[in-house]
Parts: sequence; C-alpha cells; structure tokens
Amino acid sequence: MRQIPSALLVTTALAVALVVPAFETTGSRSDGGDRHGDSRTATSPPSDARRGAALRGRGDAPHEDGDGHGHEDGDGRGPKDGDGDGIRRAPGAVARHRPASSSSPPPGTRGAVPALPAGPCALPGSVTGASEAAATPPGFVRPTGRVRALTVLIDFPDVRAGISPRERYSEFFPAATRFFRGSSYGRLDYRSTPVLKWIRMSRPLASYRVGRGTSFNPASKSGYYALAKEIVHAVDRPVDFRAYDLVNVLVTPQAGPPATENVWSVTFSGGPLGLKTGDGTHLKNVSFIWSRQTGPSAYRVLNHENAHSFGLPDLYFTDGRADPHPVGHWDPMDVDWGPENDFLGWHKWKLGWLAPDQVDCVHRSGSVTTHRLTAAAVPGGTKIAVVPVSKHRAYVVEARRAGPLDPTACRPGVLVYRVATDVPSGKGPVRVSDATPKSAGCFHKDPNVHAGLTDATYRPGQTFRADGVSVRVLEDRPTVGSTGSTGSTADTFRVRITTPRQH
Repeated sequence: MRQIPSALLVTTALAVALVVPAFETTGSRSDGGDRHGDSRTATSPPSDARRGAALRGRGDAPHEDGDGHGHEDGDGRGPKDGDGDGIRRAPGAVARHRPASSSSPPPGTRGAVPALPAGPCALPGSVTGASEAAATPPGFVRPTGRVRALTVLIDFPDVRAGISPRERYSEFFPAATRFFRGSSYGRLDYRSTPVLKWIRMSRPLASYRVGRGTSFNPASKSGYYALAKEIVHAVDRPVDFRAYDLVNVLVTPQAGPPATENVWSVTFSGGPLGLKTGDGTHLKNVSFIWSRQTGPSAYRVLNHENAHSFGLPDLYFTDGRADPHPVGHWDPMDVDWGPENDFLGWHKWKLGWLAPDQVDCVHRSGSVTTHRLTAAAVPGGTKIAVVPVSKHRAYVVEARRAGPLDPTACRPGVLVYRVATDVPSGKGPVRVSDATPKSAGCFHKDPNVHAGLTDATYRPGQTFRADGVSVRVLEDRPTVGSTGSTGSTADTFRVRITTPRQH
C-alpha cells in the first residue's frame, strides 16, 4: 500500500494474485489531501476457485449500440417496488429514479435507537481516511437509515456485454441489500436504483489503462477519471445525482482479468473526485466492480466495496506477506469470497448498527467483570465488550456461532481480536487471536475459506491473555430445546474480563 497526495480514499476488493499490471498508478487530484491506495499482492484462493429526486424528464438515453439501440433487457424496467433495490417503471418508459425519503426508519429495527460510538472505549484515530477509529471523517456515507445507491452498467466497444443488464444487476441485487439488512439488524435500509442499460464506453478497454492501483486523476486522459467522465455524460441529463449517496459501476464481467487472477474492483471514497455533474454535485463514493468473485456469495465484493464508502478499511495485509489474512472469514473486509461472513462487532459499533446498551466498555484498571455476550447471529443482547489498553489500541470480545451470515463458524465461542486505530488500511488494523494456533481449522467444506482461523474462538474453560488483559470463557448457553451446550446453537457466552492495574 502506498500513500499518494490527494483528499481521496481509494480501497479495493481482496486481491487474489501476484500480478500487478504496469499501468498508470499515480496522479493527484485537483483538491489535494491524502489518497489511500491498495496495491496488495496475495496468495490465490484454493484450487477449485481457480477453475431522488426524479429523473428530470428528458429522453436522453445512455450510450447507444451501433444499431441505435441502447442495451437493455426485455421490458426496460427496474426491480419492483418493495424489494429495497429499485423502483417500478411503466413498460418502455425512461427510468424514473425516485429514491424514497430517508426520514422513515428502516424496517425490522429492534431494540434501542443506535448511536455512533461514544465514551472511553470509542478510540480516536491517527491515520487519514478509512480506519478503525470510532469516528469516521466527513465525506463518507453514514450507513444507518436509508442509503441510496445509483447503479449503472458499462461495457466497451471491444468487450461487449454478453448478458442483459438485468442479468448482471441480479448478480448483486437483491442479495447485497439483504446482506446489509441482516448484518445491521435492520438498521441499514440500502436501496439501489439501476439504470438498466449497458453504457458503451467510447474507446477500447486497453486505452483506459486500467489495472490494479490505477488512479482517479483528473489530469489524465485515461484511468478511472476518464471512465467516470463518460458515465456522467451518458446519464447526466436524466439522472439527478443529488438524490444518491453513492454510485456503483458494474462492468461487464468479460472485461479485465478473472477475479482468480487479479482483482480490479475498487472504491474511491471519502471526498470529491474532481468531477461535477450537471446538477452541480461533486461525484464521490464510487465503486467499480469488475469480473466475478468466486464462491456461493460472490455478490459480497459489492458489500466490501460499499463498506469502504462507509469508512471501513481493508483488513488483509497488502505487503505481500505469505499469510495475508489476519482476520480470515470473520469479516468481509478481509475475505469477501466464498460463503457468507458477518461483520465484526467492532465494525457494527463503528457503523452505528449497535445500540449503546449492546456495548460493554471495560476501561477501569484492575477490574474483574463478568459479561454475557449474545452471538452476532442472534438479534438483541450485548454484542461486544471493549477493553482499551492505550489511546489507539483495544481488545474486543464477542460471541460468534453458525447462523445465516456465519455458516463457517464451525466452532461456536468467543472471538477476541486486537483493534489498532493508528494502523492504516491494509497494514493489519485488526488481528484475531487464534485460540487453536496449531490447528488447521474446523471448516473444510469450501476451499474458498481461509480455514486456519475458523476455529479461532475460545471455548468454555479457555483463557485469552495479552497486555495484562485476560478473558476467561466461563460457560455457553444453548438455544432452548437444543441437545447440547457445545453445538452451534449456543446463543450466549459468559466471560470474565480482568484488566491490568496501572502503575
């Protein structure tokens, strides 16, 4: 990972190859600041993975094909109202993007009203842009209530889409929306409004010189600025960009290398990109999704990328080390391929998905406290206990067991990890403590899973110790009616936390 002057945060989906093309990777934006780039090399996946305002009423269509017709599917309509992914349109009508008001609470919200992290355990940060700090800087998207995404699709004259716009769109929606709804306990109501036409870029793919690490440089005639400029031109008249919080660009999957060789998906977030739309909006928080990820939940590359717009950093290492996964399948900001994986409790707190009474702050020195933690898969209850050990470091304790978003949690128990708010994205800001460091893991059903950490949780009778902190798992409590206390049905775990005395 490199630091390049710019006010722009750039983050990418998980890389799965050692090859980084020698394309343009530098450049500064017109408005200055810091750019957070990701140029990680990593090991490949396992062997089998290698096989709003309304439209303003004008009839301008996106870039048309040579025969005078824009690419679209049969009826030209977006998703139906009510699925949280778009709007109903009359047959043959120009899309009318009407994102719903953000004033209504999201459906399914339970418990106390969530709030952004506060108090002695809400650690400050010391790095620019996305980080594990409790506070997220201005310019990112606040991921609570209704978040409105504009989703467009592009192809190239030499790499034309071989599928309909609706087919490509359906690879991500409504699944990505359901994932955010489930992980946030209904507190994020994510709405995507699609422009169901293939927007044809004006030049062949290679002429844009896009590769892993390519910049968004307004001074360049290639790269992501050039792509975004054409996209905005194609939809600027019918689309009011003021109605949307972020933009998704779904590239035809035939363009670029397969995701098993090199991942190009990238997000530019946290500040204006140096490009204005016709309505005076500064383009920002834009995700480009290339190729296809591997595994049964491949749509989550979009959740990963959008989470960068929410202020979350990459958890995997970007320096090419042999084992780049310090968190593994416990959070999609490390591994976003293969089966589902839920967000860490610290991230849910940072994003405002937990109510204040769902977080236990253990900040008094020399204390011995007992906590009952409810598994992430179960709504309600205390979700995390946070033990700060310095201004920028804390240990977080949470319960995990198998559930709809955690099918790989084959060893139900207590997950303990260190959070460092002064460590940049891609440098290991979160590290999971492995309760069984010599084990090969317990989930081997899917080779896309980083198996070694799947049994990282601590079971009753085990104790975590570091920096004078100890976490002793006392007991688990299974769901009523389960046949035993060691199966994946355990909903809560009781832990005793001891903090060091200050000298």
